[in-house]
This record gives sequence, structure tokens and C-alpha cells, in this order.
Amino acid sequence: MVASNRRARYDFDILDTYEAGIVLQGSEVKSLRTSKVQLADSYAYVTRGEAWLKGVHIAPYSHSAGFGGHDPERERKLLLHRNQIDQIARRVETEHLTLVPLAVYFTGGRAKLELALARGRKRQDKRRAIAERDARRDVDRAMAGQRVRR
Repeated sequence: MVASNRRARYDFDILDTYEAGIVLQGSEVKSLRTSKVQLADSYAYVTRGEAWLKGVHIAPYSHSAGFGGHDPERERKLLLHRNQIDQIARRVETEHLTLVPLAVYFTGGRAKLELALARGRKRQDKRRAIAERDARRDVDRAMAGQRVRR
């Protein structure tokens, strides 16, 4: 795991997830390997049958000066199967969903992005989610306490 967007799980209800490849330049890959990436306030969108990632900041690699560097805020193309792109585009339009990046990681030497179809939460939904999580945590603690006593 290189980076994760923890805020996304708080602000959105995650409905479906996809694994997408990212088209990167060489210096971006090196920067990713040193975990110099921020996913906060980033999103993805589909246009003309292609998926794009916007708002991800990949810091310039420290050893690439001038030539070979990259723009930290550039839009990056996402690699998905055609049927996945069509399905995502259809659901975003009909259900008014958002494409949110959840995590960046390496699999087999390739940079991957966990992408989620999500619905935004309202303030009261966020409070309810926090209350449910706390209740679940209390139940888990009680169950763990029962196992230890026996």
C-alpha cells in the first residue's frame, strides 16, 4: 500500500470498487515507490470512453532535475476494461454517483488504483456511521472480554 484515502470512507458510502491501472511517467513511478502521493480531494471521471484521474498530487522525484520531471497535478489516464468503463459511466449518469480513488498500491511491479463508485453522505449519515462503528467496537470488546475470562 502506497497511499490511501481514509477520508473517502467517511464522506461517502462505497457501493462498488474497481482495480485500475494508471498511466504514469518514469519519475512518477519512482516518486510513488517513495510514497510521495496525496489522494485527498481527488476524483475520477469518464469522458469519451476513457477514465481519467484528477487532483492526485504525486510529488516530483528528488533525483530528477529539469529534464525527465513531471507535473505533480496533471491528469492521469486510468486503464480499465471497456465494459467496466461503460458500466461506470452508465451508473454515474443514472444514479448520480461519484468516482473516488481509495488507495494506490503496487501489484506485480505495476501501480494500481482502487477506484470506488460512491454516494455522498449527509452530515446525519456521517454521525450515524460513527455511532454504528463505535457500537460495533464496544460489542467486539465485550466479546473479547468474555473469551479471556473463560
